[in-house]
Amino acid sequence: MSTEIILVFVILVITMVLFAFEIFTVDKIAFFIIVSLVLCNLVSPKEAISGFSNSATIAVLALMILAIAMEENGVINWLTSSMSSIRFLPLYLMAPIFMIVTAGISAFISTTAVVIVFIKIINQLSEKYKISQSKLLLPISFAGILGGSCTLMGTSTNLLVNAVATDLGATKLGFFEFSMLGLIFLAISIIYLTITIRWLPWDKQKNFREDYKIDNYITQITINKDSDLIGKTIGETFFYNKNGISLLKLTRNKKVLSLPGKHTALKQDDKLLITTDLENLTKLNNSENLTIYQEKFHQDKVEYEHNENEKPKDSETIFVELLMLPGASLLGKKLGVLYRYITNYAVPIAIKKHITYNKFKKRLFYNSNKNNVVLEVGDRLLVKVERENIQSLEIIENIVILKELEPLEDVKPFKKYFSLFVLLGVITLAASGLLTILVSSLVGVTVLLLSNNLDLNNVYKKVNWQIFFLLAGMIPLGIAMHNSGADMWISEKLLGFLSGQSELIIIGTLFLATMIMSGVISNNATAIIMTPIAISLAQGLNMDFKAFILAIMFAANFSFFTPIGYQTNTLIYGIGNYKFKHFFLIGGLLSLILWVVATLLLTKLY
Repeated sequence: MSTEIILVFVILVITMVLFAFEIFTVDKIAFFIIVSLVLCNLVSPKEAISGFSNSATIAVLALMILAIAMEENGVINWLTSSMSSIRFLPLYLMAPIFMIVTAGISAFISTTAVVIVFIKIINQLSEKYKISQSKLLLPISFAGILGGSCTLMGTSTNLLVNAVATDLGATKLGFFEFSMLGLIFLAISIIYLTITIRWLPWDKQKNFREDYKIDNYITQITINKDSDLIGKTIGETFFYNKNGISLLKLTRNKKVLSLPGKHTALKQDDKLLITTDLENLTKLNNSENLTIYQEKFHQDKVEYEHNENEKPKDSETIFVELLMLPGASLLGKKLGVLYRYITNYAVPIAIKKHITYNKFKKRLFYNSNKNNVVLEVGDRLLVKVERENIQSLEIIENIVILKELEPLEDVKPFKKYFSLFVLLGVITLAASGLLTILVSSLVGVTVLLLSNNLDLNNVYKKVNWQIFFLLAGMIPLGIAMHNSGADMWISEKLLGFLSGQSELIIIGTLFLATMIMSGVISNNATAIIMTPIAISLAQGLNMDFKAFILAIMFAANFSFFTPIGYQTNTLIYGIGNYKFKHFFLIGGLLSLILWVVATLLLTKLY
């Protein structure tokens, strides 16, 4: 083993550790990779930055922009507008319909964008009609991933594998060349997920008394001088033994009393830290004698601020819920300091987390030096904003306005139909082979820009730049593996292990290794690392490249057994009432089923 190969492996191992333990964000890891490869002379400076100009990277960026246009111009909402009409169907009929529609749209539009829209729809159905969102979110996330696997433009992983394989001498894959395989995997998964819905958790409201889980909003209120609560003990108020409200802490004259008892009498200007649901929070907000305050934490004291000019008399103030996406500028911020990072028109009220009550109490009260209630991926932030200023929230990077009382604005029908026409044109040009996916998607973006159906200012804010930098940083790592001979070295070791084995064992081993790696690190990173190895292995065995390429492509997408392998899984993990075991057991069994089926089909067909 040469020094160059050792250095590549060292960088690769460090990268995998950084990904697995989320020590840094993926864009920082990407820069680490680029700089490390250059300093170790594993790639030239030109090769180190080649990821930024790689056709797959630019194609993914163009497709993300198209997805933004489809969402802003109401195309995705229009395509899913009839979904609320199936609310009266039994859950076992409703779930497959949701999965089929999600998968169908995800085959041509960014899976993340589609799943976010369905999160909104299911959230609304849950609020209005008591439909269990925990029974639906995991299936639609999985279906979106499977749908994106059906076409070449359906997911960035497919584009990356195709681009890397082509650079290494393989034949380009056609737009629908592997769609039949993808549809088979999708059909099996829909049947499986429909059956396993019974083992998914119910919503938080339904298991509250059984499991004593708290997943409500965390906020601070104060008692005004004219409040009827003054002089009453906590046991005599709605703070005691009332569903939807839990009193966690009382602050009086800067002295903190954690978990105050029912005999504690309330006084004017008492500050109460509570967890509560949206319905009760709305009632508290509308009370003339209770005020919701901003909270600002310091190391050894707590200060409270109230914005007296927060709501003009002639303005209506409403609640809006913001969902945190990977890369959101608010991630890691505490509730008390969020007002510094969001628009001046909105007031941060509360954070909604996926956390048990006991764990929350431990984190909140037994670490006296700091407040640990911070925003993480998948958390929801409740803000109070004047109705006419809702649109100001769009300036916040990588967030989704998940819940609002009315649409931000009505999209003109022309913009909706024209945007859909452009999308269909991009698909037709790419599928027919007249233009590559890169060129057709760039043409689509240009047409939308020139026709004023896409605003670049919104694009700059809404594009997930972390994915872009991740791709740009990982591509040089694939080049370094090839330059140093690391891919050939690994393939030679695999040849020694697989020599004389049947094609079934060879494809199955490669598929399983890729799938496991994808569950630990990014699916895109896995695809870039494993594709050169697969090509080298195919060359050494004198076998058709295509089966190996498709094995990497599908396996990298089928990381259903962890909530971190795919972005949409991370989002629903925070929103739904899920535990790691739901992904490991239900998603893990699905991954194993697809592994067996894929191995049989790929071996037989190719």
